[in-house]
Amino acid sequence: MDRLTSFDAPVPSPLERREAGRALRKQTPRSAHGNWEPSADRADPVEILVEASRTREQSLLPLRWERMSASPFAFLRGSSLVMAHDLATTPTTGIEVQLCGDAHLANFGVFASPERRLVFDLNDFDETAPGPFEWDVKRLGASIAVAARTAGIDRVGGRRAVIEAVSSYRDWMERYSAMTHLEVWYQDIDTDQLVELMPIRRRIVEQRLEHVSSKNHLKALDKLTAVVDGRRVIVDDPPIVEHVAGTRLRERIETMLTLYRSSLQHDRRSLFDRYRFVDFARKVVGVGSVGTRCWIVLMQGPNGGPMFLQVKEARQSVITAALEREPHEHHGRRVVDGQRLLQATSDVLLGYTRDDNMKIDYYVRQLWDAKGSIDVTRLQPAGFAVYSAFCGWALARAHARTGDSNDISGYLGQSSRFAESMADFAEAYADQTERDHAVLVGSLSKLAG
Repeated sequence: MDRLTSFDAPVPSPLERREAGRALRKQTPRSAHGNWEPSADRADPVEILVEASRTREQSLLPLRWERMSASPFAFLRGSSLVMAHDLATTPTTGIEVQLCGDAHLANFGVFASPERRLVFDLNDFDETAPGPFEWDVKRLGASIAVAARTAGIDRVGGRRAVIEAVSSYRDWMERYSAMTHLEVWYQDIDTDQLVELMPIRRRIVEQRLEHVSSKNHLKALDKLTAVVDGRRVIVDDPPIVEHVAGTRLRERIETMLTLYRSSLQHDRRSLFDRYRFVDFARKVVGVGSVGTRCWIVLMQGPNGGPMFLQVKEARQSVITAALEREPHEHHGRRVVDGQRLLQATSDVLLGYTRDDNMKIDYYVRQLWDAKGSIDVTRLQPAGFAVYSAFCGWALARAHARTGDSNDISGYLGQSSRFAESMADFAEAYADQTERDHAVLVGSLSKLAG
């Protein structure tokens, strides 16, 4: 009966929720988000990263520092924990959504829906957790400013791209607030729209989309495996891909896959059950993920077709750490639940598991299933701004699914004030990122020792 009566509970009208969002400007003016000044007791960013890396694969840490030192943008990508702690010192609206948690420019991309249609969306959810909506917006804005400098775009062009992204977020949040929540849930972003709006060098985007479409399990089979002594095996390419010796490691992986199976819905279990385990290896991925445990598993179907799964370690979210909230009971499930909430459509084989022997959580997804991103450093300033605006759109759609679009829209309003404030923050934090990157570069010899 309590369950039934809950359906009758009064819900504030869209207008009331919008006014409540607008009223929040009194306690946290939109202009307040433009300020960034590191506190006097701000922790050394490299010390934060080193401490957080103590439970990673130590043999891979030199590669982690090498990748992060490549550029300020690479540093930003690998230092979500540093930025989360910084964001915890900034003003907040108190409006919470399911955050991506690491919404930088390179964590948006293209992938195929179950219907094999290419869509544009967020594509990394390792840090997803509930938190203030503006944290994702600030992470996106700062990454745009840093990436623009890396791409050789001047500060005027970089600021314009941030404003385009945040304005797109504001405008789409306004549109979503006028829809029913079910309508919002069905929304996605077709990549044809991205191609159509590219002002110049459209062919670069088209070529990238063609490449993504061709990234499938058969291509992975050609690239990652070979037949050795009559048996198909994953080819070692150390330190990126390699077989690892370990006590009963294969048995542990098989047990993890059995636990993973139970996380799938019934029809997808049936699909998974048609495949048989063939081989597995460790694979290094990304920038921020280097040193976390990640396995690729080759399986074979009844008609000879391969299937590759990625089994990736899930750790405590930087969001819950920065907000000093209780960690989730299962970090793999946190990632999977967050991805399903935020993405318009998710991998049909997305699931989670645990290595009970090592007490490590994992999430599982398909490898190379028409997934990819666009190299923004090859875009001209106008195209860079368009792409940034698409990222703002995708972020608004994700937040509208998991938060109150009327609350957020009421707070943002229709002026450029919030976008301008975010651009101020992005520029200041880009400067901070360059300083932090310089600290890392100066510490490389010590880290190597």
